[in-house]
Amino acid sequence: MSTALANGRKRQPLRNSWLRSPLARQIKAPLVCIGLTLVVWQLLCLAKPDGFPGPIQVITQTWDPYISKPFYDDGGTAKGLGIQIFISLKRVAVGYFLAAVIGIAAGMAIGLNDFLRRGFDPLIQVLRTVPPLAWLPISLLLLQQADSAAIFVIFITAVWPIVINTAVGIQEIPQDYTNVARVLRLRKRSYLTDILMPATAPYVFTGLRISVGLAWLAIVAAEMLKADGGIGFFIWDAYNAGGDSSTSQIILAILYVGIVGLILDRLVGMLGNRVAGGGR
Repeated sequence: MSTALANGRKRQPLRNSWLRSPLARQIKAPLVCIGLTLVVWQLLCLAKPDGFPGPIQVITQTWDPYISKPFYDDGGTAKGLGIQIFISLKRVAVGYFLAAVIGIAAGMAIGLNDFLRRGFDPLIQVLRTVPPLAWLPISLLLLQQADSAAIFVIFITAVWPIVINTAVGIQEIPQDYTNVARVLRLRKRSYLTDILMPATAPYVFTGLRISVGLAWLAIVAAEMLKADGGIGFFIWDAYNAGGDSSTSQIILAILYVGIVGLILDRLVGMLGNRVAGGGR
């Protein structure tokens, strides 16, 4: 009896210490709030069993094959959600890479040159407010291919936050840094690598982080209208197909879209923290 009581006393502090750990405090609030949301959603759907599906119905209707077999491939566009997301990610990777390279280069040029900044600012402010889908007809007319058009829509949507934040970062460099560079007579290459790039890195990665979300949003919208495969295509195809489980398929796909978007945002944020923090 005494041994059992002693073991119980030993386990209790361990359990309490875990509940008070930073990891437990970090995940407790999301788990509680998400759980309450699911419960409320399920209760609201109980009033109309034949109406909008609740979370339990979504899982049961999409378990086979969309949850249990995310990478199945029956040929054509009959593919699992894992493959559909991978198709979308490939398009996003190309468009986002082009936006990053061109956006950073353009932002540096605009930030370093007052004439270019004053000249291009009105054009940038006009173009950055254009919705992504407004570019799709133009991209289809110019490129004549759905994949290329979708990549162009991603690029034109994602490039503006990168340009703006890079230019702002250069303008915010303290004048003392520039004065020191002049006193030390640093070469342009040394100025770029030792002063300009480290000082503007937080601003650049802020733009990159905003842009990755816009790029993911743009590809889903573009694929819904004109694409062969991809998560946006899957959502639109499920809507057109109809059927008892079509709404559940759309809800599951939207959930996957949100999770992938969150992962992309966190990855760019982590990379930005490492680069801006000197790799620590």
